[in-house]
Amino acid sequence: MTVLGAIALPQLPPERLRGLVEDADAAGLEELWLWEDCFLTGGVATASAALAWSRRLRVGVGLLPVPLRNVALTAMELATLHRLFPGRAIIGVGHGVQDWMGQVGVRVPSPMTLLREHVTALRSLLGGERVTVDGRFVHLDGVALDWPPPSPAPILIGASGPKTLRLAGEIGDGTILTAGTTPEQVRAAREVIGDGRLVVYLHTATGPDADERVEGERVRWGYPSAVDRAATGDAAAIAEQVRRWAEAGADTVVLQPTPDDPDPEGFVRFAAREVRPLL
Repeated sequence: MTVLGAIALPQLPPERLRGLVEDADAAGLEELWLWEDCFLTGGVATASAALAWSRRLRVGVGLLPVPLRNVALTAMELATLHRLFPGRAIIGVGHGVQDWMGQVGVRVPSPMTLLREHVTALRSLLGGERVTVDGRFVHLDGVALDWPPPSPAPILIGASGPKTLRLAGEIGDGTILTAGTTPEQVRAAREVIGDGRLVVYLHTATGPDADERVEGERVRWGYPSAVDRAATGDAAAIAEQVRRWAEAGADTVVLQPTPDDPDPEGFVRFAAREVRPLL
C-alpha cells in the first residue's frame, strides 16, 4: 500500500511547527516531512521537536546536505534520534543546493565523491563499527559511536540526475525524488535504483485558488507545464493523481503544499483525513 505523507515547508515559522505536528498526529497522517533548507530551519532540530510532540507520526528529513555536515556529527545526531524515537525517524542525505553550499564555503569539486564517502562512513558508524578512513573529503581516525542505533538505520539519498540515482541504488536504502518529477521519470528512476524505497514529492494545492498557486510554482521552477508535475482539486482528484505516481513505482508520495498555502495546518489534516482514505 502506498504511504501518504505531507511536507511542512521551512517557510513556516518554527514557532508554528508544534501546532502543525500535533494536528498531523491527531489526524492520523502517516509521515510528515521536513527540509533542511538554507537559510531557514535545521533538519535535525525540527525533526527532534516534531518527534517529541507526536506519538505515532513518522518524521522524515529530506534532506541533510552532506557538505554542511561532518559525518561523525551526522552519525551522532541520527543515532540519538533513532534511539529516542525507534522506528519513527526517516533521514535522507544529499548533495544540497550547490549555490548555497558555495555561499557558506563548503562546495566541493566532486559532490559525487563526497556523497559516496559520507554515506559509506555514515552507514558504518550507525552500524556500530569503529571507522578509520582517509578519503578525498571524509577523514576519520578510529571513530565509533558509544550509542549506535540498536537496529539498522536506513539512509535515503536525494537524487535527480542519472549518476546520483545510480549511486542511490548502489549504497542507499531508498531514494527521494524532488517535486516536479513526472510519473514517467519515476518509472525511469525505479529502473535505475532497483528495489529500494522510492519517495517522491508532489506539488499539491486544493481550494478555490489551487490552479493559480500551482501555476506560480510552475513559473518558479521553470516547468514547461504543470501537467504530470502537480496535483490540484478536491480530495478525490488529488487521490487519483497520487495513484498515478504510485503506479509508476513510488512507495511513498509526499504532498508538497505551495509556499503560499493559506492554511498549512489544514493542509496536513486534509491529506490525512480526506485524501488518505481514498487511496
